[in-house]
Amino acid sequence: MKYGKQIDLKKLFITILRMAIGWHFLYEGISKFFVVNWSAYPFLANTSGFLSGFYHWLAASPLLMKSVDLMNIYGLILIGIALFIGLIVRYAAISGALLLSLYYFAYPPFGSSLFSIGEGHFFIVDKLFIEAAVLLFIAFLNDVGYGIGALKFNFRNKKSQSTVSEISSDEVIVNSRREALKNLATIPALGIMGWGAIQNNKKYDIDVMSGATIQVKSSALSELKGELPKGKIGSHKISRLVAGGNLIGGWAHSRDLIYVPSLFRAYNTEKKVYETLMLAENAGIDTINIGFPSNPLMAKYKKATGSKIKVISQVAPNMGKGDYLEQINQAIDYGADILQIQGNWCDWLVRDKKIEVIAQMMSHIRKQGYTVGLASHSIESMIHCENQGIIPDYYMKTMHHDNYWSAHPRENRVPFEVDGKKNMDHEKWHDNCFCLFPERTVDFVNRTKVPVMGFKVLAAGAIEPEDGFRWAFENGADFICVGMFDFQVIKNVNITIEILNNLSSRKREWFA
Repeated sequence: MKYGKQIDLKKLFITILRMAIGWHFLYEGISKFFVVNWSAYPFLANTSGFLSGFYHWLAASPLLMKSVDLMNIYGLILIGIALFIGLIVRYAAISGALLLSLYYFAYPPFGSSLFSIGEGHFFIVDKLFIEAAVLLFIAFLNDVGYGIGALKFNFRNKKSQSTVSEISSDEVIVNSRREALKNLATIPALGIMGWGAIQNNKKYDIDVMSGATIQVKSSALSELKGELPKGKIGSHKISRLVAGGNLIGGWAHSRDLIYVPSLFRAYNTEKKVYETLMLAENAGIDTINIGFPSNPLMAKYKKATGSKIKVISQVAPNMGKGDYLEQINQAIDYGADILQIQGNWCDWLVRDKKIEVIAQMMSHIRKQGYTVGLASHSIESMIHCENQGIIPDYYMKTMHHDNYWSAHPRENRVPFEVDGKKNMDHEKWHDNCFCLFPERTVDFVNRTKVPVMGFKVLAAGAIEPEDGFRWAFENGADFICVGMFDFQVIKNVNITIEILNNLSSRKREWFA
């Protein structure tokens, strides 16, 4: 009779499960290895669980920290390799479960609300718990799947079976080779996944911005005064406070303070940007509006952290190449959720009588199945587009009053001057006023029948948040988009919650 047999599906499933967890360990370990001066110190120093004293004790000793860092990096790598290729699987599985247990008890998940949805609201069972349980399951199985560790057993087993009369020597050799190939298959699989990771790293340059590297400020989160309300644009339900992208992109309307943009970029390192975004998400801000150049950073952040934050990407036409759709297609490729025609470009295209470009861009976005927004600084742009029947799924309009010191006189304001020439004359526009005619903006917002997102509601830092947020919501904004540093996130969320809970002067109905 034939001795050869097909692949054991149960064994194959165990192998895939074991390799998946092994790859997770290996990737985390190698990522930490390549981060210059990586340390588990922040992870240990910020622990808040019932074993926090133990973790703080480790963090307090420089000598112990060196040992902990080495054990983390090389422990993850060695456990990952062993699990992936199937070598000393039981020892690796038990070691991996112990390591995950240390991570688990550093921040034990006892949930923040039974009815909250998303990351950070687990109760008892989280990803660490599940992965550790699976490793213990693998450790105590009789069969740990295909892998290098099974090769010696297979050949010894075949040798003992060679005395059975009905099996020819050729059949034993063929079967031995087949079993060897199955057990060796994990090595090329590791090579393929490693190659893919390298290519991904070349594109996104992802380092290990994971839970063990960046910690959300739990003390700050404890100051939240409630849950941030949400509204809807298109098919997307989003927070009424949306994070702006200027600060993380390094853009600042800083008037004549020429050092401010470089100061922003120096403060908002990639790590700080990640910290800010993670804090914002945990505080309830689930959407960010970014300039097109920030798409790679947001794609990298979402890949590195598993974030579910919705990205509104601003897009502009490439007039030089006559390609109006290039940025739209690229933003989609980067994973943007909502596309919005950039404000200054909307103004320029209307000003220069090229409104058909806006219509073409909007049509293409909708054909791709995406929600489309139209932004502008000058209210004339929106009025003109509306008159031509060009209506977006939502408007994004600069919305702020002009009762602040640096606003130039109304009689000197000119339509479309925002993003134009900065005048040396203090009585004219000089990067200081973005909603030139507030009353006309309010009139338009209050008669339009689509959602409105107000931006520049603080006039680039000239207006206090309590004042600017309230003015925008009272005058019809369904959402506000605000750039913020990490230390401003909780305050801004609380201000928004307080205002929306006590909004008595709003006349316009909510369109989102």
